[in-house]
Amino acid sequence: MKLIPETQEGKTQDGIISRFINPGEFFFCESNCQIHTILGSCIAITLWHPDLLIGGMCHFVLPGSSAANKLALPDGLLNGRYADEAMALFEREITKRGTHFPEYQAKIFGGSNMIINSTLREDELIGTKNAEAAKKHLSEKGIPILAAHIGATGHRRIAFDVATGDVWVKHELL
Repeated sequence: MKLIPETQEGKTQDGIISRFINPGEFFFCESNCQIHTILGSCIAITLWHPDLLIGGMCHFVLPGSSAANKLALPDGLLNGRYADEAMALFEREITKRGTHFPEYQAKIFGGSNMIINSTLREDELIGTKNAEAAKKHLSEKGIPILAAHIGATGHRRIAFDVATGDVWVKHELL
């Protein structure tokens, strides 16, 4: 399948939905969809069900929130800017579809060091903390990580094709 240009949300002539997600946003869809985002120190996690050809992407900014388990709350109260709440959004969609986390495949992107001359240690950088949070949450849910393009410096442009599970990455170093 060809890469569809990103839009806020729209359909192409082929009927493919193209959705761009901003920091803190989340989108889950059927196979006729491509999800796009741009990352720095943030993380995008893609989850894909290889049998049902469904999946989604989150774009979180920070590794965790002070809020504990908000699954029972309405969607508007979950904040996708945090890794734990982004995973709760995934859990809602997965549960709605009668599937389970281990049936999905994950890919992780982002976590760049956006401050080149930082005096912080690697484990103190927000990008590193975000990447570790993503790996931890996926491991806890039993989701295999098939690919990770994390760390380094610069921006990443991501495009996730839900029909195939493919993710395209354009990485621009600082």
